[in-house]
This record gives sequence, C-alpha cells and structure tokens, in this order.
Amino acid sequence: MKKNFKIAIVGRPNVGKSALFNRVCEKRIAIVDEEEGITRDRLYGVGEIFGKSFYVIDTGGIDNNTARPFNEEVKRQAQLAIEEADALILVVDGLVGVTALDEEVAQLLLRAKKPLYLAVNKIDTQEKEGHVGAFYALGIKDVLGISALHGVAIAELLTLATQSAETAIETKETMRVAIVGRPNVGKSTLVNYLLQENRCVVSPIAGTTRDAVDIEVVIDGSTYTLIDTAGIRKKQKEKELVEKFAAMRTQWAISRASVCIVVLDANVGITAYERHIIRMVEELGKGCVLFFNKWDLVKGYRMEHCQHAAQLQTPFFAYAPKIFGSALTGRAVDSLFREVAQVFHNLNLRISTGRLNKVMESALQRLPPPMIKAKRLRVYYASQVQTGPPKFVLFVNYIGLMTENYKRYLLHQFRKVYPFTGVPLFFYLKKKKERSKKQADPDVEKIIREKLVSPVDCHQSLESSG
Repeated sequence: MKKNFKIAIVGRPNVGKSALFNRVCEKRIAIVDEEEGITRDRLYGVGEIFGKSFYVIDTGGIDNNTARPFNEEVKRQAQLAIEEADALILVVDGLVGVTALDEEVAQLLLRAKKPLYLAVNKIDTQEKEGHVGAFYALGIKDVLGISALHGVAIAELLTLATQSAETAIETKETMRVAIVGRPNVGKSTLVNYLLQENRCVVSPIAGTTRDAVDIEVVIDGSTYTLIDTAGIRKKQKEKELVEKFAAMRTQWAISRASVCIVVLDANVGITAYERHIIRMVEELGKGCVLFFNKWDLVKGYRMEHCQHAAQLQTPFFAYAPKIFGSALTGRAVDSLFREVAQVFHNLNLRISTGRLNKVMESALQRLPPPMIKAKRLRVYYASQVQTGPPKFVLFVNYIGLMTENYKRYLLHQFRKVYPFTGVPLFFYLKKKKERSKKQADPDVEKIIREKLVSPVDCHQSLESSG
C-alpha cells in the first residue's frame, strides 16, 4: 500500500456508514444512532487487514433533497473526502433496496474515476443474501453483502478495497491536544484556522460538532494530534440521546489527551459550568491552557483586568496559562501552542529527591507545622514517584496531623520553586513505619503499585493514601 493510503466510506444518510467505520477501526469512534444526520465532520481512523494498514474516512450522509441543518456543509465535507481518498466504499441499506438517492450517490462516485466498492449493509443471514442482486443496477462492478453491526464479510470488503495497497502506512506517537469547552465558543473555528481549511463544520448554532474528531497538524515543526470535541452542556440541557453520547465522547477525548485547550468566550468569561470542565481536566491529570476566544470583539476592557478576574474565578487552576486571542483571525494562536508545548514539557518534568527535599525542608523551617494535641507533624522526606502528571509521596509521622491550611501552604511553597505551569500536582501522604536496625528503607516503587492505583481528589491539596 502506498504511504497514507485512504479509504472513504460514503452513502446516503442512515445506511450504517459510521457503524462500518467503527468496525474497521475496531473502536467506537463515531456516534451511531437511528436518527439521520448524526455524522457531520470527516472522521479519520486507522484500520488493518492481513498486515496492511490504512486510513479510513467516515463522512456524513449525502442527500440533495433535504432541508436538514448543515446539509450543504456535510455534502462538502463528503466531497472533500472523495477527492482525498485512494479508494471508495459506497454503503447502501440491503433491507430497504435501491433508492433514487442511492443512484445519485453512485453516479457521483463513478464520476470520481477511483476504485469503487459497493457494500450492501445489514445482510447478516443467508436468507437476506438474495437482497444483494438488485444493487448491481447501480453499475458498480464489485458488490458485497456485509453486516457492519455483526462483522459479516468485513475482511473480504477490506481485502478488495486495499488490493492496490503495497506497504503499511507510517504511524508515530504525537502529542494529543484536546480542544474542549461549552458549545459555540469557537473550538472548530480554531481547528480550521490551524489547518487552513474548513475541516470541521462551523455554524452559529450550538452543538454543531458531535463526534470527537482527531486531526494531525504540524505547528512550528512539532506534530500534534488535535481532538476537536463536542461542547459539554449541563446534564439537564442534554435533551437528545446523541448529545449525551457527544458529552461522553468529550470526556473520553480528555482522558486520552496529554494537554487540553479549554476554549472560552471572552465576551462571557468563565461560567460555572466551564469551571466544572476545568475541574474535570484537572481530576483526570491533564495539562491545561485557557484560551479566551473572540477577544477581538471585546471593547472597553484591558487584558490585565480580565486575567485578574479569571484568576479570582478559578483559584484551583490559577497556575494554568491564559491566552487572549481570536480563532477566526489567528490572533495569539502561535502563543497558544508555545504554551501547549511548555505545559507538555512540565507534565513530564521530574524533580530529583535531593532537590525536592531541600524545598520541603526550607518550607518547614519557614513555617513549622502547628502543634495538635501536643504532637507536631514531621515530614521525614519526599519523593516523586510518577510523571505525566507528576505525583509525589510525603513520608510523615502521623497523617492526621496534616491540616488543610498546611497542605495548601506546602503546595504554594513548592510551586514557588517549581511552578509546573499548566499542570495539576498529586501529593500523597504515607506514614513512615517504625523499623528496626535490620530493616531497609521503604520501597517507593511498591508504594506506587499498591497505593497509587485508585482515583484521587487532586484539587491542589495533599491527599492521604495511607
């Protein structure tokens, strides 16, 4: 297969294109629902068959006879996928039979003069194979009855579609950056600006994006995988099942990213639900950069005042970089990705035990822990046990002597020396066991395995795991 061999899956709405896409990728990437018009953007994934790897592109349903929202944009995205692909798969509904719209789409694909294969979907039993014959009328040579839902004849279809392929595609690990926020703040506009093409459907209507769209882009010589996500709404506003799926996919996108760009509307500022999104990013241990979009529309306010107000509204994420710009004009977008690169570096920063303990010793001397019931907290030593995100263990005499105020003080003193800009820090307390002369020091790696496997509350405080 030639490098970056691509197969586009095309067809009218609601015939099972996204189900086939998920089956080929062996992941639930695209949202699948009985409602028409769920897929709007081009979705990309990687498939493999008998040692051959390839890219697969999912597209929205082509329909020239509907007033469905975003129909023209969806058609344009499908046309771009057809032009980009090396091979095409037309998906039809085997139980419905040949429709006038199937004929229109087939003619469109035949005019593309590219290898074309017809997948008659929903043929999951031997009795239904008789439905396939009628589709030869579409004029496509290679016709195959398949079932995307049950995986019937998918291998045969992919073998046909990749027969002109010779070698596997080259894949490499890239930094994953999720672009998140509430609906209609400009997430897809930012992606389109970075790519210098209308890759994602953009409109003033909130909730345009539904799937989490993975896009590879090179910025300042570094390769990033951008994940454009659906806007997260309040649960009571998730009226449609599709919107609930979109919110779940957004959380999944955050979990597999390294750094999250939280896009906000500079005209509105940080709302209560955006604070919830930021907290979600922090709890999942991801780096974070705040991008205040539409700053070009703000009049009568100084940037310094807005930065101060944002810091007061989000004290638990005061360490996140704050960029004010415009996704539409590209203002400050270069600065945004310089911050993303720095946050990624900080996420994987490791502090030596010696340097870490010097900081702790200095903090303890500057302000000793308070006496509680005639006992004083002692911090014997500290050690970093993990990166991405950074996790630390403090060995103390009594865990219960660590007060909330003193936790915040230690964290504040630590960030003065090692800011870890844009990165949440996880601190754990461990009671230092009394040991005899023959006993060795505690095994830190064992503590990682036994104590750091469960979820923790990391709202910038020290957490007891003892």
